[in-house]
Amino acid sequence: MSALQQAQLDMAAHLRDPQGQPAPGGVEERRLQIYRDLIFNNIDNFLRSGFPVLHSLYTTEQWLELVRAFINGHRSHTPYFPEIGQEFLGFLMHEHTLRECDPAFILELAHYEWVELALDIAQEELPAAQPVDDIAGQVLQLSPLAWVLNYSYPVHRIGPGYRPDETEPTFLCVYRDRQDKVCFIALNAATARLLELLRDNQTRPADAVLEFLAAELGLAPQSVSDFGLAQLREFFELGVVLPAAADASCPS
Repeated sequence: MSALQQAQLDMAAHLRDPQGQPAPGGVEERRLQIYRDLIFNNIDNFLRSGFPVLHSLYTTEQWLELVRAFINGHRSHTPYFPEIGQEFLGFLMHEHTLRECDPAFILELAHYEWVELALDIAQEELPAAQPVDDIAGQVLQLSPLAWVLNYSYPVHRIGPGYRPDETEPTFLCVYRDRQDKVCFIALNAATARLLELLRDNQTRPADAVLEFLAAELGLAPQSVSDFGLAQLREFFELGVVLPAAADASCPS
């Protein structure tokens, strides 16, 4: 290893962990402080903006300790700032040891907030809206900008005024609409399953999908069909489901 490479590694180690790693020799303390502040504050600000609800649940000291643990203990696989949120999620999932101040739902809440960010910056675009008269006979597919999620806690309701102590099975659809706004819909288990059945649907019309769902649930087909078609019509108008031949695509 060359002297330059060693100096770079020493600098990086110090910037990650100023308290635990000695500063490299020959660098003015004033300049080191500029670099220390730049690294920490940039990552801190990005995490605050990407995970605002999670941030709101901590005192300043608790939050800064979490950010420092992320910088010190995680090795990111991307140089891009928009992907720091995914790296932070990976840190919470695989490397972070829960502290007394960390809520049990920390990982699920972080995932939910990351999904909102991921959909916001996704490159896909929805096709233009088109009228459909016969929703029952339409072959529908889940939009690539709609994610069906299952959590143990009601993450969409969590905030400084509500921190659940007990689990509550929660189904959500988080999606980006045609105005590029990220929204969510609270679902029940049956509706979440319906959207899952449409994820890669290429051939089955809506009425056949609902008939299959009714058989899975052990319910009368007509009872599922009446509610399901109305639900699919709403999802279609929101852009949550699309005609299978009109997949969202990357802009040219």
